[in-house]
Amino acid sequence: MVLDLSIFFVAAFFEILGCYSFWMVYKLDKPSYWIIIGIISLIAFAYLLTKVNLEFAGRAYAIYGGIYIISSLFWLYFVEKQGFNKWDIFGSAIIFLGILVIFLGNKKL
Repeated sequence: MVLDLSIFFVAAFFEILGCYSFWMVYKLDKPSYWIIIGIISLIAFAYLLTKVNLEFAGRAYAIYGGIYIISSLFWLYFVEKQGFNKWDIFGSAIIFLGILVIFLGNKKL
C-alpha cells in the first residue's frame, strides 16, 4: 500500500511539473527549454501510473485524481509559496478519506 501511494505521489509530482513547465513558458515568460522538461515529466507521469498494483486503469485514475488534488496544494505551498486556507485542508482531508476507501476497498489481500 505504501509503495503504491508513493508511486501516485511521485506521478503527481511529474504531472504537475510537466504542466507547470508549460505554464512557466507561456504565462511567466521563462525559456522555451522548459517545454522539453515538461514533455519528459509528462512521459514519466504516464509511465509511473502503470506501476501501481491495481487491475483497472479507471480505478487507478480515480485514486490518482485525489492524490493529484492533494499534491497540487503541496505545490501551491512549496513552489508557489502560497498558504493553505481552512477549506484547502478540510477538502484535502475529505479527498484523502475517499482515496483510502477506493484504494483499500479494491486491494487484493
